[in-house]
Order: sequence, then C-alpha cells, then structure tokens
Amino acid sequence: MSLIRGTSLQGYPELVSALGADPDPLLRAAGVPRRAVGDPGAFIPYRGLIAAVESGAEATGAQDFGRRLALRQGIEILGPVGLAALTAPTAVEALETMGQYFATYSPAIRATIDIRRGSPYARYEFQIVLPRLPPHQQLLELSLSVALRIYGLILGPGFKAVSVHFPHEAVAPEGEYRDYFDCPVRFAEPFCGFRFRRAELKRHLPSHTAVHDVVRDYLRSIAPPADAPLLTAVRTLIRRLLPTGGLTLELVAGQLSIHPRTLQRQLAAEGTSFESLVDDYRREETERCLRDTDVPLGQLAGFLGYSEQSVLSRACRRWFGASPTTYRRRVRAEA
Repeated sequence: MSLIRGTSLQGYPELVSALGADPDPLLRAAGVPRRAVGDPGAFIPYRGLIAAVESGAEATGAQDFGRRLALRQGIEILGPVGLAALTAPTAVEALETMGQYFATYSPAIRATIDIRRGSPYARYEFQIVLPRLPPHQQLLELSLSVALRIYGLILGPGFKAVSVHFPHEAVAPEGEYRDYFDCPVRFAEPFCGFRFRRAELKRHLPSHTAVHDVVRDYLRSIAPPADAPLLTAVRTLIRRLLPTGGLTLELVAGQLSIHPRTLQRQLAAEGTSFESLVDDYRREETERCLRDTDVPLGQLAGFLGYSEQSVLSRACRRWFGASPTTYRRRVRAEA
C-alpha cells in the first residue's frame, strides 16, 4: 500500500455536497476517514484517493469533477514541499525542489520535467508509479489541473501551458477542456502532462533564501534520498509514518517499492529487523521527550503510534524499569 497526504482531498466534501450528493458514504467506501480529508498531518491510501475521486464524479454526474476539485486546491496541499518551492530563488530550483521531495507528499507519484536540447519547450509529466490501477481519468485531470495551478503560482503572472496531454479519451466535451486550460488539449496521448515555454524556467523569484534553506533542511530530515542506504531509508520512513498509527512492515516496503519478505531479508542481513528499528526509535524518542519536554503522556503515546497510554507505560517499564512519570522525575533529577 502507498499513501498520500490527506490534503489531496481538500475541498472534496464541500464539492460533492454542492453537487447534490453525500460525501460520507463515498469516503467510507473508499476507505478514507472523514477526519483525514484536508489534514496535512494525515495520510490516506493512494488507491482510496482514486476511489473517492472517481466515485465522486459518478455520484454527482459531473464529467468535470476532477477539474472542479482542482479549483479548490493549490500549492498548500503539498505542505513543506510547496513552501520550499515558493521560497526558492529561481524557477528551476523551485521545480527541482518539488521533484526531489515529492515523496513527502506521496511516494506513489512522480513529477518530472524533460528539457530537450534545441527545443523551445519543456515538458512536465505526471506519473502514478503503482501497478494494476483501476480507471482513474478523473484523478489524472485533478492532478494535472492542480499542477498547472501550482506552476502558475510559482512562475508568476503570464505563465500558460502551450498544450495539455491526457492518456485517456475526453470524458467531457472537448471544448470545455480548451476553455478550462486556455490552450490546446490532446487525448489518447502517450503521457500525462503539459508543455510550456522553456524560457519560463529563467525567471528569478522573490528572494526568501533563509526560509528556503530551513524548509529544505526539514525535508531532508523526513525524506530519504533516492540513494540512501536501506537502514537510513527505513528509519526515515518509520519517523515519518509512525504518528499516523498505521505503520507496518508492508507499508514501508511499499514505500520503498520492494516486497515485504525482501525487506525482512535485507534487514536481517544488516543484523536487525523492522520490529527492532521501530522499538529503537520509540525508545529514543520517549527518552528524549521525557528528559527534555513536558509533553503530556497521552500526546506522546499518540506521537509514537500507540493506541493507548497504557501501552506506552508498559514499554517504559521494559526499557527503563520504571513508569514514564517516574522515569521523567529520575532523569531530570540527574541532570
């Protein structure tokens, strides 16, 4: 299973309701908790996103459902990735930053820019890197529409696609697409994306270098580099996904695009296991928080992915031979 931030469905309940349908049964059928919709700290299954968007179009009868939903979303749905892009000094660095850290929004998707020598145009391509997907035309239209809105925000007034390309046939009258995108739209194409003038990449953006550097540092801490060693990548994903309460070996393996048994074998070859890495991280974070912060124990338990505070208490007795409260008093007295 692969995940995406809950902001990917920002505006969904409101749009479905405005079009005369009830969003709650659609979300339940898609396996998406209502509380996760629009929440930047929540993650939902990527296939659940597909199901919600496609069923939203069917339930409301809106052939342009994906494009309508895009009008309710912007760069804010990307969280820190969007902020890093907005504070980059140049258009090229802004777009490179988004591509480099897109996995913090969802590892299920890839966005690339192809710049061919001698061509006056650059090509943006959107891909879903999951196998055996159900029909997802509305999701592609949503994703590409949001991408164009984000590019327009980053590159500033005057940005416009030269052409838009979808791999599926038109699901609405073709004239509506041209009116929406304000450029030629082509269907049954070999890629999903858009072309734009290469000269757009030469734009310099308002300088927010200090903010950009801080956000980049944060992104590095939560996103494993593509060439990161296995243990580094697994530890990074544990830190990022544990607070969601849904951390499993299968989920981490899916994020790394390897089979769970293969991940188990590779970790064993490194002299450890997934369970040991999770336990080590929980112990380190518990020790740090009890020593250096006044965070309530219930909140700490949730941050560590425990369902109840009592589970944290049992773990503390196993790690430290004392309850969390007793251990907090002890380490502070020793400081």
